[in-house]
Amino acid sequence: MFKIIPYAIVQSLLLAGGQVFLKFALARMVPFGWTKEFWVGLLLNWQFAACGISFALASLLWMYMVKVFPLSVAYPMVSLSYVFGMLAAIVFFHENVSLTQWLGVLLIMAGCCLVGVRS
Repeated sequence: MFKIIPYAIVQSLLLAGGQVFLKFALARMVPFGWTKEFWVGLLLNWQFAACGISFALASLLWMYMVKVFPLSVAYPMVSLSYVFGMLAAIVFFHENVSLTQWLGVLLIMAGCCLVGVRS
C-alpha cells in the first residue's frame, strides 16, 4: 500500500527542481532569442546544467516507476510536481498564492493518496 508515493515524491521534487533551476538560469541571461549570444550563455550557465541533471534523474526514476507500477497509478503521481512547483514559487520567487490555488494543491495531494492506495 502506498509503495509508489516515495518514488513519486522524489521524482516530482526532481521535476520541480529542474524548473526552478531553469527559471534561475533564464533570469541571468540575455532575453530569449535565436542568437549565438543566447545559446552560448545558456550552455555556460551552471543553473541550466543543474536543470538538465534534474530532468535526467527524474526521467530515470520515471522509467523505473513505469516499469514497476501500473501506468494508471504512476501517471497521476506526476501531478505532485505541481505541489512542489507552487511551494518553490513561494520560497524562491516570493509569489503570492491564492486560497483557490491552495485548495487545488490539497485536492491534488488527496487524489494522489487515493490513486496510491492501489499500488
